Amino acid sequence: MTVRIGFLGGLGEVGRNCASIEIDGEIALIDCGLMFPEEDMLGVDLVLPDFASILARPDDLKCIILTHGHEDHIGALAYLLKEINVPIYGTSLTIEFARARIEEHGIVPDLRSVEVYEWIDHGTFRFTFIPVSHSIPDAAGIAFDTSEGIVLHTGDFKLDPTPIDGVPTDLRSFATIGKRGVRLLLADSTNAELPGFVPSEVTVGERLDEIVSHAEGRVLLACFASHVHRVQQAIDAMVRDGRKFAFIGRSMLRNSEIAADLGVLSIPDGSLVELKDLIEMPDADTAIISTGSQGEPFAALSLMAAGEHRSISLSEGDTVIISATPIPGNETRVSRVINNLYRAGVTVFHGRNTHVHVSGHAAAEELKTFYNTVRPDALVPVHGEYRHLVANAALGTLMNIPEVEICVNGDVVVLEDGDLRVERGAIPGGYVYVDGVEVGGADSIIRDRRHLADDGVLIVTIGVNFASGEILIGPDVHSHGVTTDDDDLHTLIEERVRQSVATLEAPIDPDVLRTRIRNSATRAVKKSVKRRPVVLPVVIEV
Repeated sequence: MTVRIGFLGGLGEVGRNCASIEIDGEIALIDCGLMFPEEDMLGVDLVLPDFASILARPDDLKCIILTHGHEDHIGALAYLLKEINVPIYGTSLTIEFARARIEEHGIVPDLRSVEVYEWIDHGTFRFTFIPVSHSIPDAAGIAFDTSEGIVLHTGDFKLDPTPIDGVPTDLRSFATIGKRGVRLLLADSTNAELPGFVPSEVTVGERLDEIVSHAEGRVLLACFASHVHRVQQAIDAMVRDGRKFAFIGRSMLRNSEIAADLGVLSIPDGSLVELKDLIEMPDADTAIISTGSQGEPFAALSLMAAGEHRSISLSEGDTVIISATPIPGNETRVSRVINNLYRAGVTVFHGRNTHVHVSGHAAAEELKTFYNTVRPDALVPVHGEYRHLVANAALGTLMNIPEVEICVNGDVVVLEDGDLRVERGAIPGGYVYVDGVEVGGADSIIRDRRHLADDGVLIVTIGVNFASGEILIGPDVHSHGVTTDDDDLHTLIEERVRQSVATLEAPIDPDVLRTRIRNSATRAVKKSVKRRPVVLPVVIEV
């Protein structure tokens, strides 16, 4: 029986983690995440996996299986479920985080919380969850029992010896799976370039204690709302220093409530207060846990840094801790926020000037240890930029894994009769953009926006008698982002357009007229200012 594993996203990028596994014509998805837009994705709100290969076979998708509750693994669920509503499996916190995101879209999902180590049968699929240590509780790897052997997906993981929740990556269970024979391992690659071991999460808590205890004014800590372990350590540090705290940010409020209800976030009685009460207290007795660690323009931290938050004003004596590192593409925005914080006179701690963040992904020695434990027959690196995939593949080769393949989005790995092959570009793997309320994969729109940003726009208005070819209005030129108050350039464009239109034979074809205007205006600008603006001809029949 053939097993096919396709990659819809997450290979060659950080985000959009989504893979399909197909057995006997039935499909399950492993994760369904989103990616935040890069700097050059102008106007885009979110980036999704390309579900075209799934939407083309809606009856064949049987379920979705989630490794953990981070946005880059669950954030695209609602967009797929609007088209195909299938059962979703995951551990308890993962399922509840997914529920909150999906129900915001008015969808009633079929969510199935399962225990780790329990073997689940769903159609042709048989799978189990194995606990791993990550920056969120209830993270797990997934093992699929197939006719070709075990297909094992690590999810996001590291080998933290002292995890906050006391649940380490279960190497014993992975070793047991390995003894059965892992035909294919799909392994987290994010830190494959990093030598050694990633420090334990508890080391961040020690540094947070130091910073909070020495802070003179209010303390504000920003991190991912789903980073429950980091939120817990922030709470512990603030409470130990005798501070009351409040949450800011819709996702922070939602996720902390879910985590507390499930018992994976401990909030001492009386320590959490409403923001309106907190701002009435002395600054030295208060703290805030906030969203905005990625410099999102309308997140709480960005607004506070710019002096535009409706409730909180930062001042000298305050301490801000950005307990995260920028996602690739967010570096400029995060830097802008940090600069604004310094302008406000606050003390700023972030991942590049002190130890307030550690990664949740395994470094090279951890990956090598894991490969020695599992001893797979084949390795395909997943989750990471292309350089991370290459580094992880090199580790696999070093550890004598017999087959190592570097894949990209759109590739399909085929296991059949004991052999492994890769079908390159077998399924769509491109970007799908969320732009306001619109969802689509229109790369041409992004190219147009980049063009507008780089070279500006010219609007050329002209009124013509189509029958005689006589110009009765204009041409009038208006430019935006091309040049400033350059009457000479406008005059040149108007003259070139007038000359070009005069050579057309009557009666005038409006499409030919628009093309002639666009070409003549473009040539005039390119010759004058070495730019190629977007030219919009406005033709009026007079």
